[in-house]
Amino acid sequence: MSHNSFGHLFRVTTWGESHGPAIGCVVDGCPPGIRLDAADIQVWLDKRRPGAGKFVTQRQEPDAVRILSGVFEDDAARERFGGQVTTGTPLSLLIENVDQRSRDYSDIARAFRPGHADYAYFAKYGVRDYRGGGRQSARETASRVAAGAVARKIMPGVTIRGALVQIGPHRVDRARWDWAETLKNPFWSPDPEMVPVWEAHLEQVRKAGSSTGAVVEVEATGVPPGWGAPVYGKLDAELASALMSINAAKGVEIGAGFAAAELSGEENADEMRAGNDGPLFLSNKAGGVLGGISTGQAVVARVAFKPTSSILTPRRSIDEDGREIELRTKGRHDPCVGIRAVPVVEAMTACVLADAFLRHRAQTGGAAHRPGLESAPDFSDASATLG
Repeated sequence: MSHNSFGHLFRVTTWGESHGPAIGCVVDGCPPGIRLDAADIQVWLDKRRPGAGKFVTQRQEPDAVRILSGVFEDDAARERFGGQVTTGTPLSLLIENVDQRSRDYSDIARAFRPGHADYAYFAKYGVRDYRGGGRQSARETASRVAAGAVARKIMPGVTIRGALVQIGPHRVDRARWDWAETLKNPFWSPDPEMVPVWEAHLEQVRKAGSSTGAVVEVEATGVPPGWGAPVYGKLDAELASALMSINAAKGVEIGAGFAAAELSGEENADEMRAGNDGPLFLSNKAGGVLGGISTGQAVVARVAFKPTSSILTPRRSIDEDGREIELRTKGRHDPCVGIRAVPVVEAMTACVLADAFLRHRAQTGGAAHRPGLESAPDFSDASATLG
């Protein structure tokens, strides 16, 4: 199987299967001299961890990460950097699987589950790991979150945060949007009044043995102008590609996205005035990216996730011998995968931005040329200032 890596200068390769002994990733391109301990990664993995509520899978995985390579600590490192630091060599991160229940899948070992990638995998490779979906399982996303934790460490002043903005037909009210609320409820909702609505909807879905879809929104602030490249290295194109690679993602939009099709040119144009620190944008329909290059505004994207394919309702399908069958999927599954997708969306955004930052620094030295500024911020020595 090819294509297990993404990124250019900040390059991530994930490995492992849902019911194998472990999963993990290799992060290549992390600059040297970055303070990094397992705790810096664990805090983000804990946000994605399964078994944290009745509306997510009850698989109990601690997701405890181990850093196997790429870091070093001695007296000099403690004196200069305050502790363990990256060496610039590949970081190898390992997360053990401890709560596999492969027997849940024995009845469907030769069946193709509707909505899953079972048939597509079998058609391509002629062999597949049916236990929890093997490599196609969302369990793989823990590796992405670990990589995203590293990516966050190398970007100066960039803040990435995500929120759930829709479950099924129920959308948040943007007039009540409060980022602080996303940390106070199990749904990452920025609208506190939507929490009981989602709870009632998910309880109904769960009791019916069904599932529902969701939309996640992510925002990255502190991204300076200049990241990304025109034509084939567009920041928004690479972000869309990364977000679409997440399990169950079926749509991505940047900024106004599909709503831009309903706008006039006047409504869609992000007008500018002169500000103290460069241009002051009066709106952000572009989602912080113009011509594939960041503008200095918040980078904003949304991802639509389909309903979980593993449901208890019997569905018609076929097996590996081509026989028509009817099956229901047993096991421990999320009634809405979008809930636990929020940390994954944040992580993939972080990886794309870290890669864009390193490529921008390599090509331009990190300088951003803003109208009205005598000098531009210098990000050329970011790794030496991070801690």
